[in-house]
Amino acid sequence: MILTNKFEYAKIYIGDDDNVNIEKIKEKIQQMCLMHDSFMSAVLQHKECCEIVINTILGRDDITVIESRSQYTVTNLHGRSVRLDVFAKDSKDKLYNIEIQRDNAGAVPQRARYNSSLIDANILNAGEDFDKLPETYVIFITEKDMYNKGLPLYTIDRVIKETNESFNDGSHIIYVNSEIQDGTKLGKLMADFHCTDPDDMHSKILAERVDYLKNNKEGNTIMCKIVEELVDERMIEIVKKMISKGTYTAEAISELTEVPLEEVKKLIEEQGA
Repeated sequence: MILTNKFEYAKIYIGDDDNVNIEKIKEKIQQMCLMHDSFMSAVLQHKECCEIVINTILGRDDITVIESRSQYTVTNLHGRSVRLDVFAKDSKDKLYNIEIQRDNAGAVPQRARYNSSLIDANILNAGEDFDKLPETYVIFITEKDMYNKGLPLYTIDRVIKETNESFNDGSHIIYVNSEIQDGTKLGKLMADFHCTDPDDMHSKILAERVDYLKNNKEGNTIMCKIVEELVDERMIEIVKKMISKGTYTAEAISELTEVPLEEVKKLIEEQGA
């Protein structure tokens, strides 16, 4: 969801008697493509859609997704959480995290490392051996070429430098360059990621899901709920940033963001500001 000013998040609400704002949100949904993280998350909740994306990126056709969750939260030992756009598991218990990054600054190597480490830290149960850690893939689909080499994919696996052999720890990081939209399967998929009109998409399955979310009443309800949750979450993020600046009073933050004063005061207390 793209808004011109961060405080506009506070101005959009969804309610049964607020048809004007519902229509505004529906207009925003019509403008969305898979390069919008919230829309991509909704599309890839559908396991078959998630399969298409994972198989195409990995150059496979045999991966079966048995579970796909969107906006999945993982938390570290210090309580800091990260919201993963899409978190999926296949029939062989391999795990996949798919992220959309329209700004390369959000796809720095440290972010990929952090996501990978949090997934690992939240998978093993107490007492389980480390060799039970499943194979993991952290996949960033970026709007621009992350490394400016003109390649469609950048695959990162750990290697032993002295021997150039694979470290074989089961951890993989992949950057997908969505700028390359050629006639290959991956290129066509990236073209689909930039389509706002399902009729222009190459993948029939992805197109059907996009059409459902945009043009079906039930699908629209799903997207409106996702947008509503996204608005609430991002407004809380904005409030936390304003608190950390230390230049706004609780009253000023509440007035600017329209987040209730009591909620702002609670966040200030939690941050120890």
